Amino acid sequence: MDGHEEVSESLSDFYEPRPTIKYASIVGLQAGVVGVVVSTIQNALGTHNYGATGVLTRSGGTIGFFAAMGVTFAATESIVANTREKNDYLNGAAGGCAAGFLAGLRARSLPVAVGSCAVIGTAMGAFDAAGKLAGERRERESPETFEERRKRFFKQKPSLSDATQSVEA
Repeated sequence: MDGHEEVSESLSDFYEPRPTIKYASIVGLQAGVVGVVVSTIQNALGTHNYGATGVLTRSGGTIGFFAAMGVTFAATESIVANTREKNDYLNGAAGGCAAGFLAGLRARSLPVAVGSCAVIGTAMGAFDAAGKLAGERRERESPETFEERRKRFFKQKPSLSDATQSVEA
């Protein structure tokens, strides 16, 4: 092993703590926006006499519930990551479990809460273990290697010399 590989391995072991409140606030706001969209759809599909205000009055609890699930997920994920000082799939699994448990509590059923914890925790853990659906680059892969893989994946355009040879033949 040369010196360059040792440095890259030591850098990959470095953990940078997450700001829990900032992360939870951002995810909570994003989840609240998703809650507004879901509440709007519920309002549009339901029959009632509230008009557009039904988004807040009739199905507005959905907005708060989505925001609470987002905050719970992000805070739990961040706290677990900061406690363990590791950034891996177990953090997402713990956050998913906490958010799923909250969903079960809304249903007022402990078995549903435990089941939701298991299902959402497993789904988030698998999602994180898979590299967020291959969206993250491999840590030890150089940018050149990534670019080579990308070029091999897509079909190559024929060059001008190939086109003239096929016309002449």
